Amino acid sequence: MKGNDIKSISARELTKKFGSFTAVDHISFDVNKGEIFGFLGANGAGKSTAMRMLTGLMKPTSGEAFVAGFDIDKESESVKRNIGYMSQKFSLYERLTVMDNLVLYGGIYGMKRSEVTERAKEMLDKLHFYDKRNSPVGKLPLGMRQIVSFSAAIFHSPQIVFLDEPTGGVDPVTRRRFWEMIYEATDRGITVFVTTHYMDEAEYCNRLSIMVDGRIEALGAPGELKETYGVHTMEEVFFVLARTANRSE
Repeated sequence: MKGNDIKSISARELTKKFGSFTAVDHISFDVNKGEIFGFLGANGAGKSTAMRMLTGLMKPTSGEAFVAGFDIDKESESVKRNIGYMSQKFSLYERLTVMDNLVLYGGIYGMKRSEVTERAKEMLDKLHFYDKRNSPVGKLPLGMRQIVSFSAAIFHSPQIVFLDEPTGGVDPVTRRRFWEMIYEATDRGITVFVTTHYMDEAEYCNRLSIMVDGRIEALGAPGELKETYGVHTMEEVFFVLARTANRSE
């Protein structure tokens, strides 16, 4: 693993309450630089709330976390500048063309226009999407939109990219291509923090955590977790833990 002992994310007793309801309950974990870290949990487990805190979009009730070396509570704007984010509902402007979306993202992150244009052409050539550069994103097939969305999320070479259910609803061939892109990103030194409902994708992660009722109940490499729970697949690990849950969305 490329991560050694450098931490891209470090959370200690991170907690989020909404009135009397504790959505995220004193979670602690580290993510190493350059690794693929899976963040799993059934609906209602608290993973979306935790991700919103880690990306600087929501303040914690208590505890602390550092992302790319910045305090998520006191330095949330610095966190946002050093990460990429791809949500379930896409992060693209559907009426803009593929090229315009990439140019927009580059500008938001302070890249020079010449650098943006060169990077966009290079990225689209690599994806074999250059002939689609002037197509409105909303006209593209779902799988292609997902790939462009991921490309936009890492366009500015962030230290960390957060991916929220990035392959939901796409075909198996596109899912495989997407994971090839994730591995390519880690080869460039980008840390990947990913949520997924596909347990076969959990096997691709270097390490992962599984949340149940706001707490992290399992943390480790896929092989370690399967051995701990005496099962053969991550799907079985997930079901063992999910059966202990008391809440759902």
